[in-house]
Amino acid sequence: MAAVGSGGSTAAAGPGAVSAGALEPGTASAGNVKHLVLFLHEAVLVQYMDTLKLAVPSLIYTLQNNLQYVAISNLPAATFQVTYQLKILTTALFSVLMLNRSLSRLQWASLLLLFTGVAIVQAQQAGGGAPRPLDQNPGVGLAAVVASCLSSGFAGVYFEKILKGSSGSVWLRNLQLGLFGTALGLLGLWWAEGTAVAHRGFFFGYTPAVWGVVLNQAFGGLLVAVVVKYADNILKGFATSLSIVLSTVASIRLFGFHVDPLFALGAGLVIGAVYLYSLPRASAKAGAPSAPCPHQQPPGQPPPPQLAARRGDPSTEPFLPKSVLVK
Repeated sequence: MAAVGSGGSTAAAGPGAVSAGALEPGTASAGNVKHLVLFLHEAVLVQYMDTLKLAVPSLIYTLQNNLQYVAISNLPAATFQVTYQLKILTTALFSVLMLNRSLSRLQWASLLLLFTGVAIVQAQQAGGGAPRPLDQNPGVGLAAVVASCLSSGFAGVYFEKILKGSSGSVWLRNLQLGLFGTALGLLGLWWAEGTAVAHRGFFFGYTPAVWGVVLNQAFGGLLVAVVVKYADNILKGFATSLSIVLSTVASIRLFGFHVDPLFALGAGLVIGAVYLYSLPRASAKAGAPSAPCPHQQPPGQPPPPQLAARRGDPSTEPFLPKSVLVK
């Protein structure tokens, strides 16, 4: 396979080139591992300008992950889960601004409904309807979750724009994201806790609960990718709504969270907005001309990139994992 160059150009395949199949997880055998390493060296290091494009979303994703911890530390889990659905609104707005997408009237109405529901939940939180731990600051939590939603929306749309402007596979792009994310995370760790790590070791404080969170985050990203690939938009909206319900039930059980009518109203509006936003656009189903099947290309023409055949529906973007795994 040709190495990906800057701006989406491809270099001629050389002795170290590797076939496209070797780039997909589970297809690399012992015989082509060397070729895979040569390809990664070419695509990641030699074509460094192409790799540097991923520094921006990687930095934003790293910041977003840390903001989520700040938010969940200062908000009840149920309130955080409801408020975090603002990422659907920010992703839609950045899609309109950066990708020139158009939203249906129903989608705009659902976004307005979503914002209203989140505002009601935050009004209930600010009203102090239920006791909260003394170390929680709802203002800091709200600011962190809003910043996280803004970064999530911008990074997701920016990453999509990079993917659609080059021939690099999603697998390669995730590898590049992971390299930058690891480097930036280690740099932040050294800057904030370098002395403590030097004295106590890198894995100090990794209790079973911490390992459980790490595994849950990793498994959750893979699971979301499976849902995006095999489920339709309505099921994805249902899953998001179910996560709100489960978070609320768990908060009641574990932390004594109190559900009052105001919170129930706001959460209900958010759930309804997620469902409405996930509905397929009627105009796309009824009035738009049918596109040729991506598997039926004219003779002599290469098939379109896998990403272009599977992406492009703005209603799926808010449900993608942070690293935008392969659908």
